[in-house]
Amino acid sequence: MSFQTTYGPDGRLRVAILGCTGSIGTQALDVCRQHADRLQVTALSVNSSTSELVAAAREFSVPAVAVADVAHGDDAVLQELPEGTKLGLGAQAVCELARRDDVDCVLVAIVGAAGLEASHAALTSNKRLALANKESLVLAGDLLRYVCAATGASILPVDSEHFAIFDCLCGRGDDADHLILTASGGAFRGRKKEELASVTPAQALRHPNWNMGAKITVDSGTLMNKALELIEACQLYGLSEEKVRVLVHPQSIVHSLVAFRDGSQLAQLGVPDMRLPIGACLLWPRVESPLVAPLDLAAVGTLTFENVDDEAFPALTLARRALRVRSGMCVVLNGA
Repeated sequence: MSFQTTYGPDGRLRVAILGCTGSIGTQALDVCRQHADRLQVTALSVNSSTSELVAAAREFSVPAVAVADVAHGDDAVLQELPEGTKLGLGAQAVCELARRDDVDCVLVAIVGAAGLEASHAALTSNKRLALANKESLVLAGDLLRYVCAATGASILPVDSEHFAIFDCLCGRGDDADHLILTASGGAFRGRKKEELASVTPAQALRHPNWNMGAKITVDSGTLMNKALELIEACQLYGLSEEKVRVLVHPQSIVHSLVAFRDGSQLAQLGVPDMRLPIGACLLWPRVESPLVAPLDLAAVGTLTFENVDDEAFPALTLARRALRVRSGMCVVLNGA
């Protein structure tokens, strides 16, 4: 994977954050705030949260913004955008942000299938893509990998599990045997199939370790999020499904592991804070100061691992079947 990233005249990486008011987007803004000497926010998009968009645009003096939902194009608060800030409306306007000359890196934090077009726009414009939208690779991983090969663009995965794998593979990729994704187990860890028949969305939203958006939190409770991440890992690293395994790790300290042919394993450990993979992607290849609080293993005390109960949580089995069939079946799984 090559990294031929451009930088602004002052040496800072110029960043577009697409989906800047969600969990990932707001934490990315926090990383940019803390590392203003190396990161410059030059473009922002939202779906409909125009008040938050204006506040961020004013704080970071952003030259271009976009609102995907055209029904919010006349929101009065948009009149308060900084003087000279260009406003675009609609999904295509979001994609145009990814193509701007004053953007070096595009963080796609748009939820769901809507993020695919923006990811494609970033890569076809030869930008570094910091990808927090797993659906892009689930739906069109073959296409995006082809674009990377053709243009020299690069993808850095913002998902904590996939960045952990990337970190562990650096320098030893040719020796890897298989990957091990870790899963917190979500709100329903340990429950049997019959116990899951009566659970509610409200219960699913009570994630024990992470503060995330509603969709990804519910998907975590069913392990569908991990199923999508399994597909994402296969696409990112060009692997068949049997080369990616999943272990439940309730503490969310070990973000993922790589098993090597010599029988050893490497793991990336860290506190469960998404600013770690976000900042690592934006500041790649070097991070010069802490992104999160240092990990204190003595305070954590115990790290545990267990196999997934495939009968109670069949999503991973469905993902493996979809990967074996290919021919668009991953698109069907994502849609379902």
